[in-house]
Amino acid sequence: MGIFVNPDNSAFQRALNSRIYVDKTGLIEEMNSVIDTEQCCICNSRPRRFGKSITANMLTAYYSCGCDSIKLFESTKISKSEQFLEHLNRYDVIHLDVQWCSMDAGSAEDTVSYIIEKVLEELRIEFSQVQLLEQVTLSGALAQITQETGHKFVIIIDEWDALIRDEASNIRVQEEYIDFLRGLFKGTEPTKFLHLAFLTGILPIKKVRTQSALNNFEEFTMLEPDMLSAYIGFTEEEVQDLCKEYQKDFNEVKRWYDGYLLGDCHVYNPKAVVSIMTRGVFRSYWSQTGTYESILPLISMDFDGLRTAIIQMLSGTSVEVNVNTFQNDMVSFKNKDDVITLLIHLGYLAYDWKKKAAYIPNEEIRQEFLAATQEQKWNEFIRFQQDSKTLLEATLDMDSKTVASEIEKIHTQFASSIQYNDENSLSSVLTIAYLSAMQYYFMPIREMPTGRGFADYVFLPKPEYRGDMPALLVELKWNKKAETALQQIKDKKYVQAVSDYTGKILLVAIAYDKKSKEHDCIIEEFQK
Repeated sequence: MGIFVNPDNSAFQRALNSRIYVDKTGLIEEMNSVIDTEQCCICNSRPRRFGKSITANMLTAYYSCGCDSIKLFESTKISKSEQFLEHLNRYDVIHLDVQWCSMDAGSAEDTVSYIIEKVLEELRIEFSQVQLLEQVTLSGALAQITQETGHKFVIIIDEWDALIRDEASNIRVQEEYIDFLRGLFKGTEPTKFLHLAFLTGILPIKKVRTQSALNNFEEFTMLEPDMLSAYIGFTEEEVQDLCKEYQKDFNEVKRWYDGYLLGDCHVYNPKAVVSIMTRGVFRSYWSQTGTYESILPLISMDFDGLRTAIIQMLSGTSVEVNVNTFQNDMVSFKNKDDVITLLIHLGYLAYDWKKKAAYIPNEEIRQEFLAATQEQKWNEFIRFQQDSKTLLEATLDMDSKTVASEIEKIHTQFASSIQYNDENSLSSVLTIAYLSAMQYYFMPIREMPTGRGFADYVFLPKPEYRGDMPALLVELKWNKKAETALQQIKDKKYVQAVSDYTGKILLVAIAYDKKSKEHDCIIEEFQK
């Protein structure tokens, strides 16, 4: 039993000892199904604080023959699997945390040599019957051990992309690390000494050279999680159970922390959910992940349409994105889509694979983006916020004329990036126009089911502003009169959508005339 070779199960025991532990051992069954197959190499990328290290520690505790973990897993989901005992603590495991290794090595330049040296030292002790003194590569040592003893390995690498991310401009470090990975996983020899390989990090496998080194890996990412969706973060059902246990309002938790749609699975950031359960305060816990500083230069890059896209997403709309050009690193950006794709992998944006569109997932991340844009002091953003504030104040004052004028102004301002006479453009403009409302309101709910139909937009105040701010029911009409929109709100009983809201409710009807390009508005207070 060593630090890297056949480690113990103490790291996973720590997770089980925690106040909140959500059972993700179902992932083990997925891994058991691919052991010793052509699909035995897995790379699962996800953002910080989404349980990467706990997952790596869990797999190590289950597979490592350096420990006895039957008691750790006896009450977990995997214990009910028919293959539970077949694979439990039956394998020689090598577990590496590249980020930790880099720090212990003292520099990025010494990281690969450090890993090779330390792991070889432990292998010589673990397999003393094999003469490994002349081996200078880890892959060579593993191949020799397998040839002489028949022992094969499970290799688990946490933060596998640390050098790819942090040393993207250091060609020597990059090439040395890629060669190291190629030796472990590329070609015929690694298939002889590998039972299973599991890599986890933030970025997918880097294209070009790293991709050629790891093109035999099955990738599961924030873009394409497939059957691993339920094991990346907390599912909605798991969050509902925690809300019951800790007596939290699930709807409030959902508004603050929901938003990642992985396939058909709603996923929540574990860090945020655990924090709200244990600390009880609704706020952003994302800035504690260590990636906040990295997004500041990203959102200020001079790519055409990037800032407009961010404003649109801040307002609650999604933005179409081509995720195929991103090179899976932190430096090779060709356009705004590459920046947006990186933000998806970092967890600052979510991705709707059906619509091929990115969006800000929840209130927590919205707060981080707002803080970032304010810190970068975008002049155009500051001006836009002022216009949006004027619009919101006019809406609250029921000043229909000013509301129509301000929406027309913003519609014209964004005509270059949003098709002005497209039927969906008015909806896009509306969400952008009410950006300032995000200080007091949750993200607008689009197409919210109501009494006899769907309200175009519903703005619900955050709990701390419910005594001061009205709920807003907004109906849009294209080439029709504002009176028609207002009558539809009444006829279809849209107010039922906010029947539990005890404060003031405003009915906002907005219309746009395609020929004149003029906007009209009527605002009434709902009389309860």
